[in-house]
Amino acid sequence: MNTPTPCYHCALPVPRGSRFTAVVLGNTREFCCPGCQAVAQAIVAGGLEGYYVHRSEASTNPRVLPAAAADEQALYDRPDVQAPFVHHDEDLAETTLLIEGISCAACGWLIERHLRTLSPVVEARLNLSNHRLQLRWNDTALPLSQVLHELRSIGYAAHPYQADQHTERLAQENRRSLRQMAVAGLLWVQAMMATMATWPEFNADLSPEMHTILRWVAMFLTTPIVFYSCMPFFKGALRDLRTRHLTMDLSVSLAIGMAYLAGIWTAITGNGELYFDAVGMFALFLLAGRYLERRARERTAAATAQLVNLLPASCLRLEKNGQSERILLSELQPNDHVLVLPGAVLPADGCIVAGQSSIDESLLTGEYLPQPRFIGDAVTAGTLNIESALTVEVLALGHETRLSAIVRLLERAQSQKPRAAQIADSVAQWFLLMTLIFAAAIGLVWWQLEPDRAFWIVLAMLVATCPCALSLATPTALTTATGTLHRLGLLLTRGHVLEGLNRIDTVIFDKTGTLTEGRLTLRAVRTLGSLSSEECVGLAAALESHSEHPIARAFGFTPLNAEQVTSVPGLGLEGHVATRRLRIGQPAFVCALSGSPVPPMPDESGQWLLLGNQQQALAWLVLDDRLRDDAAMLIEACRQRGWKTLLLSGDSSPMVASVAAQLQIDEARGSLQPDDKLKVLQQLRAQGHKVLMLGDGVNDVPVLAAADISVAMGSATDLAKTSADAVLLSNRLQALVQAFDLARRTRRIIIENLLWAGLYNGLMLPFAALGWITPLWAAAGMSVSSLIVVLNALRLTRVKAGHYLPVPLDVQQPLFT
Repeated sequence: MNTPTPCYHCALPVPRGSRFTAVVLGNTREFCCPGCQAVAQAIVAGGLEGYYVHRSEASTNPRVLPAAAADEQALYDRPDVQAPFVHHDEDLAETTLLIEGISCAACGWLIERHLRTLSPVVEARLNLSNHRLQLRWNDTALPLSQVLHELRSIGYAAHPYQADQHTERLAQENRRSLRQMAVAGLLWVQAMMATMATWPEFNADLSPEMHTILRWVAMFLTTPIVFYSCMPFFKGALRDLRTRHLTMDLSVSLAIGMAYLAGIWTAITGNGELYFDAVGMFALFLLAGRYLERRARERTAAATAQLVNLLPASCLRLEKNGQSERILLSELQPNDHVLVLPGAVLPADGCIVAGQSSIDESLLTGEYLPQPRFIGDAVTAGTLNIESALTVEVLALGHETRLSAIVRLLERAQSQKPRAAQIADSVAQWFLLMTLIFAAAIGLVWWQLEPDRAFWIVLAMLVATCPCALSLATPTALTTATGTLHRLGLLLTRGHVLEGLNRIDTVIFDKTGTLTEGRLTLRAVRTLGSLSSEECVGLAAALESHSEHPIARAFGFTPLNAEQVTSVPGLGLEGHVATRRLRIGQPAFVCALSGSPVPPMPDESGQWLLLGNQQQALAWLVLDDRLRDDAAMLIEACRQRGWKTLLLSGDSSPMVASVAAQLQIDEARGSLQPDDKLKVLQQLRAQGHKVLMLGDGVNDVPVLAAADISVAMGSATDLAKTSADAVLLSNRLQALVQAFDLARRTRRIIIENLLWAGLYNGLMLPFAALGWITPLWAAAGMSVSSLIVVLNALRLTRVKAGHYLPVPLDVQQPLFT
């Protein structure tokens, strides 16, 4: 088999029969598409063929770069649009652009050389580490849109770079933390060398003058560590004293401050241990532990940050005359109609009024497969249109969108402390208080026995028993688990869910929309005439496409067109498809068109509709609300845990008993009003049961609010979501099974962390009090203990391959309207 020729520009295979060629570096080169050919020709025409000599890897195919229409580029020439990111200095403009498609250092060379050939461009500097282009140019002679066009002509997409304040603040904090760690690490090594040189084991030939010099050198090297690297600890300690709330900052500050002051005394007098090396190592390990803990929290919040940045900067608004206009997202209003092209991000929550396509909702739900969406379906801001153009009526903007609601709920869940975390905080405070009292008492005892050792023993006790690990044990695990569940499709809106799932022994399910999909599907067709099943379904779909009834969605899309369609409430539809006059609906209504008797109805459960024309009945069509694919998996997971399962439904049909029997649910009750469901729940709780409720309708709200743990489906009503403790964004019950497993793992890791932290602090306290541990080793042990706790909690981010599968979101309506 012949190996395809790689494209000279992007190295993708050149399709067989392709005729895209260009002369580059004196030879005819083949390209995979007209985009690569045009880029190569532009590079050659600009005299920049050297790019292909210097590049270390193939460039990006221009077809995979985001489309930049001329009207979108022209939008960047508006002064109000430029104001946030373009700064003017006399006749020159200055901005920072974010460049997409950079693959190697030669890309930077090409971009800079190409822009510098443009006479209005004064300066063009590309930072290859972050792909940001610093540009200074005369914007009166060269509009910004033309700069973007020039970059696209050589294969790179450019966007204005605007730093998010929160992201920048986190980045600044991380840079400051790294600088503080670097200062502590570098100076600690030097201070340790100077201190060790004064030890009796190493100073046999050391003169008294050099001994004094080394003590002062160690002190000067340690001073920046204390007053720069350790400043966060001292600020936290002052805050604690003002608020009268003890945290580990007070213990850490006391230990560092006492050791530093004692070291100064030793440096001046020459009596005692320096321990400047202990100060440096203590600071370094503490800073490293805090940095890792902060990075763990940021990693957990990464999904939230992605959600915030999903919306596009502009969109195409349709005017009444049918023409589209590119506007800023801030100019969009409710009830506007927007045109969403293939490959574009939906700018707002809305309803499809024209077109059909597939929507990629992976960043919201984790589902990697695009979901089909038709006229009348709700779509969500931040999702990606895949196949064809859609016209969407805007229903919610800004803070009213489902995207914003998800962010607010996630932030609320992260801000709430569950009982386990509150207990851990309280224990840590009391432990710290008792440690301070015990250290003072032990210090007085040693002062009576050996005054020279009293100070260092108290210092070792303060360092060794710092409750860092104890304070981090619970919140780090809970925060990591919450982020993992959100990534898998379950959004926790209150902080007690993970803790409460471990105490559940009874689960109540709603039926419609929870264990079933909540929408009718066409299950079978029984033909009665000469037409095939496919032809009958096509005719029925043509009629139903003119109806807003939920039944209409069961028939899907058809290319057939129905005309003169009329709806008879309670009976069905009548219309013309080609030359046929048809009816669909109740049997008597349909048969009245042909005057024929009603044919026998099949003896199967479901909702039966009849399709007929002027001559005869054509087919029986049965609709049913089918079970979710993973409903059996959820019931089995509950059974394996020994939980009791109940099905409480307002449905009076035999389907309630049928679903319960099919899923082997312990108990099922139908025809229940909301207060009836609430009474059942109250009876269970009175018997001492801990109840989890899963529902989606308004009739489930009282039970959701009263249950120990409540979960609302992602397609549930707004009221149900606000009453629930968690929202199943994925609408797939498999995520709940994952939540059960993760809750147990989280509890186990919290117990492991607490046992480790408690065991370490409990053992170190007597050892330090007996003088068996020096401050140096106490600092090392305490820091390693904190790192172990953080790294153990990060195990919760791991998901077994093939076990937790991505799950789809069936968006019936926005999260909140």
